[in-house]
Amino acid sequence: MTEEEQVNELAQAIYTINRHAKTALEPQHLYYIKKESIHKLLRENKAKKIGLHFSDNPKYSSQHSTLLIKVSDYYFHIPPSKEDFNELKHLGKLDHSYRNPRTKMSLSKAKRIVYQYINWKPKQNKKTKHKHYSSYYTPSSLGKMEWSPTRRNRR
Repeated sequence: MTEEEQVNELAQAIYTINRHAKTALEPQHLYYIKKESIHKLLRENKAKKIGLHFSDNPKYSSQHSTLLIKVSDYYFHIPPSKEDFNELKHLGKLDHSYRNPRTKMSLSKAKRIVYQYINWKPKQNKKTKHKHYSSYYTPSSLGKMEWSPTRRNRR
């Protein structure tokens, strides 16, 4: 696979992740891997910063801008850095007539591609599994000398 084909496949994976993140109940991780992969593409000069757009979803009723990035034939928005405001042209309002090319890729395949690209490894949880007892469970008192320690003092 050529480098151009790899970048195009990565762009399709980011597009798929972004599309799913918009409707996910907890999209933080999806947006995180999108942002990390785009930053890596920018560092490797495989993506290009185009300019700044006003966001359609203002935070706390105040207008803010997003950074427009081009990866292959796809365009994405990520939060801008302070340097971006000094270096890039502000493009004004979003152009709603433009749409990214449609792509059919499963979310699991998209995540696999992006994880491999950004070398992401899931955090290992060292939680020990506790036995889950039913709310009706009563531990046995067989083999215990005294059944209830509170009864001993009542004589």
